[in-house]
Amino acid sequence: MTNFIPIFPLSIVVYPGEALNLHVFEPRYKQLISECIREKKNFGITTVLDKKMEELGTQMEILEVVKEYDNGELDIKTRGVNVFRILEVIKTLPDKMYWGAIVNYPPNVTMQDNTDIARLILEEVKRLYTLVSLEEKFPIHKSSMISYEIGHLVGFTKKQEYELLGLFTESQRLEYIRRHLNTITPIIKELEQMKARVQMNGHFRNLSLGDFDL
Repeated sequence: MTNFIPIFPLSIVVYPGEALNLHVFEPRYKQLISECIREKKNFGITTVLDKKMEELGTQMEILEVVKEYDNGELDIKTRGVNVFRILEVIKTLPDKMYWGAIVNYPPNVTMQDNTDIARLILEEVKRLYTLVSLEEKFPIHKSSMISYEIGHLVGFTKKQEYELLGLFTESQRLEYIRRHLNTITPIIKELEQMKARVQMNGHFRNLSLGDFDL
């Protein structure tokens, strides 16, 4: 399927199903969002990396207008719908300040096909968040799209988050996350050891030199 959507370039990566709150203040995007609200249509957030707009983005639906300011600025709640690929950017549109794009939607398998891998990854991420005392930030709800729910929680760079967006089966995405977690395992272990040392400070400890003859 190919169609036209208005685009909103940002230096972020948004995943399908992800909730995103936006404060819209630039004139071109105030026009874009106002039209989308009025015409009940979606828009696309395209990822910008190193000042370059990438070819993949996420179609967004507007859930709620939280506040409309006197100067036309908007606070809105949105949610990611699906991933698109830009075929052509259209920078000049009649009576429009914003850009648009002709896009298609790559087939994207979101159903989980290996629950064991998903469970192990979730346990490892939860362990990491416990170590850095951020348990409250760990998502309670889990859907079939585990990779998208934790894609922002595992210490990815923006480029890695974007690479995850370009994987179109859940098993590929989970494997990408698993390999990343394997690279930071030594850091996690060091955090555990450091936390244990800190917790021992101020405690009475049973120390012995063992069999040394001193």
